[in-house]
Amino acid sequence: MQSDPHLPSLTIKDKKIKVPIIQGGMGVGISLYPLAGAVAREGGVGIISSAGIDRIVSKRDGKKVTIYEAVYEEISRAKADGGIAGINIMVALARDYDDSVKAAIDAKADIIISGGGLPLNLPAIKAPEDTALVPIVSSGRALELICRKWERSKYRPDAVVVEGPLAGGHLGFRHDELDLESNRLENLLPQVKDIAVKYGGFPVIVAGGIFTHADIVKFLALGADGVQMGTRFLATDESSATPAYKEAVVRAGKEDILVVEKPGSPCGLPFRVIRYSPMFVSALEGRREPKCDKGYVLLKDREGMFTRCSAKASNKDSYCICNGLLSSAGYNPDTEEPLYTVGTNAWRVNKVLSVKALMNELTGRKPSSVTD
Repeated sequence: MQSDPHLPSLTIKDKKIKVPIIQGGMGVGISLYPLAGAVAREGGVGIISSAGIDRIVSKRDGKKVTIYEAVYEEISRAKADGGIAGINIMVALARDYDDSVKAAIDAKADIIISGGGLPLNLPAIKAPEDTALVPIVSSGRALELICRKWERSKYRPDAVVVEGPLAGGHLGFRHDELDLESNRLENLLPQVKDIAVKYGGFPVIVAGGIFTHADIVKFLALGADGVQMGTRFLATDESSATPAYKEAVVRAGKEDILVVEKPGSPCGLPFRVIRYSPMFVSALEGRREPKCDKGYVLLKDREGMFTRCSAKASNKDSYCICNGLLSSAGYNPDTEEPLYTVGTNAWRVNKVLSVKALMNELTGRKPSSVTD
């Protein structure tokens, strides 16, 4: 596809973003301040992930911190050299959700992106002030529900991310919905855009399977205002994924990328992994004992305490992905097997790049380095 290599800017809540590329917030511990700060310096939006960030930052900095302190510190570091930076906070991380949101706003995060469930109460947690609130949805119906609920707080989304079934990590679709024509990102975009217009008009960002400069140009032409990309930034020098994780991405073939459901995530959402991830192999073969001891996806019991997780008692249907993802970021490699989550196009990555080189490629300033 021949196109003008210069991409338009993107404005979200009066924040002018030079390049309409949002780096996906990848947890646990992959998207930290080194990656987010580097993307922000290159004119895109750098996003850290709140998942497990208290343990990651505590180990890295050599002092125990709370989830609030870790989020505040990481956002401050990501913004230190200028540019636009924010955080991804999953609704499924219910125990730490409110504290993460409060810390992000107090740290003056430019953007909070929230998915992994519907962030129906996000604007009611704390007045966002200058921080943009951006939900992730997988349908126009989901965005309609969010807009109606947010109206009670007299707030509307500052932008929305519509994520298709080709994304990495947890997916907002049932397993039998992933290949439906109606759920192709090209077909989800118009319905989400219609709802955005209905509620006053705000930017629509597309995510899931976007990989090249040509992909970005294509979706901008279809009406998107920007794109969110995760896998490409996973395989960068500045990503906090372990060298083994990055190597696994580089050597993965198309057949190595799987969507798993059972045994899978305690969240109950299908998610995409590399099939030879050591933790996934152990779970598939029934060799893992229940070992849920981090508690990031705990749900409330009848007394209102966060004690319930399906991976605590049995690994038949789910297993402790928290430990596997922490291991993939180098937190506990000696005691836990790693779990490698990726997007559907991870097999096309053939080298690890610097963020600067990748952004040059994605904006059309340099030729593509990926397998077509």
